[in-house]
Amino acid sequence: QVQLVESGGGLVQAGGSLRLSCAASGRIISINAVGWYRQAPGKQRELVAAITSGGSTNYADSVKGRFTVSRDNAKNTVYLQMNSLKPEDTAVYYCNADLIVIGRGYLEVWGQGTLVTVSS
Repeated sequence: QVQLVESGGGLVQAGGSLRLSCAASGRIISINAVGWYRQAPGKQRELVAAITSGGSTNYADSVKGRFTVSRDNAKNTVYLQMNSLKPEDTAVYYCNADLIVIGRGYLEVWGQGTLVTVSS
């Protein structure tokens, strides 16, 4: 079974840091683009950061300069380093990946989400 598992969420004070991980498992040939999304209570899910298979990145304006997305292809894992966290960063964070899977070809997969809570 192909799946994405996020980890690293938790409670942190404003100004603090967290690193989220998104680990892919299963019969994966390759991981193409990966995006980190977040959804705050009562709000729509939004794209926070993304990274291509070649390592190109882009960020939402609200997190530029504070968040960094990176990937370790050997570990099939993508990270989101979050610094200078603000209360408005509080949300459930999800990763989404475009995968090439043995026997299935292209597959888009979502993780289950990890909660980040930033206290003021």
